[in-house]
Amino acid sequence: MEKADLEELRGKVACGAVLETAGFAVDPNESTRRAVKYRRGDDIIIVIHDGQGWFDPLSDAKGDVFRLVEHLDGLPFAAALYVVADLVGFVPSEPQWQRQSRERAPDLSVLERWSARRKPWPGSATWRYLQNERALPDTVLRAAVARDLLREGPQGSMWAAHRDPSGTVTGWEERGPDWRGFATGGAKVLFRLGPVDGPRLCVAEAAIDAMSLAALEEQRPDTLYLSTGGGWSPASSEALLYLAVRADALLVAATDNNAQGETFAARLEALATDAGCGFVRLRPELEDWNEDLKATRRRKDGREGGEGRLPHARRPPQG
Repeated sequence: MEKADLEELRGKVACGAVLETAGFAVDPNESTRRAVKYRRGDDIIIVIHDGQGWFDPLSDAKGDVFRLVEHLDGLPFAAALYVVADLVGFVPSEPQWQRQSRERAPDLSVLERWSARRKPWPGSATWRYLQNERALPDTVLRAAVARDLLREGPQGSMWAAHRDPSGTVTGWEERGPDWRGFATGGAKVLFRLGPVDGPRLCVAEAAIDAMSLAALEEQRPDTLYLSTGGGWSPASSEALLYLAVRADALLVAATDNNAQGETFAARLEALATDAGCGFVRLRPELEDWNEDLKATRRRKDGREGGEGRLPHARRPPQG
């Protein structure tokens, strides 16, 4: 098949079509406008580039629609061509939010959209969501607001800022009772809560988890609580390396207690080796730190939790 024919075939079949016919389904709570997560049991594939690219977050596998067929079915390239050709005309289903996102591009820049939103305040819809549904205490919320990390999102959702090393807002994590995503047109770098020169660098997968760990540890003064926003972008890696090369740095992999969290932790350990800094793996007892925080509050409310903190969060590793 000629190169031009390959390009034409590649453009006619979306990666979502391959995944849907292979038994995968979209996970709307874990998807964003630019990265759609597909699940089939424990298998996860993230579709990017408007359906023309993909990657496996639990391995280094990635590529186009042909490589996806090879990856899933173990077929040689020649056989994958026939599988892809059979899917011409098949249109994968889309989440409602994805269809709506294509109707109108944002008119304002990332910084303009961020500045146009109000900061949360005690009693606001976002504050109530974070306090009541996410169990985050006032002390952590006030600290995050004081550092200009949070904004009121639509319908009581939260925006949590990602900033580059210069402090510029590059995008934000979006979380709400029925919504999870990242800023359209924004870039994932790092959410940062705590002293900028804190030598202990706790890296979580989500801003809410970073704030939850801060609550469990009562905002240790030596700790900068970070989130990569559930991804591993080159910008995030570069920003973490910039922080970790300090002589006294300790990189703490505070990622989720599941397969994806272990994969991210392994990448953080490799980054710590490159930076020449210390490394510690800190796991939540449940799946993530927010689940731990909510369990702690339930125990405390039921007078079962003593001081209301988890044993592993009470005495975390000292750098």
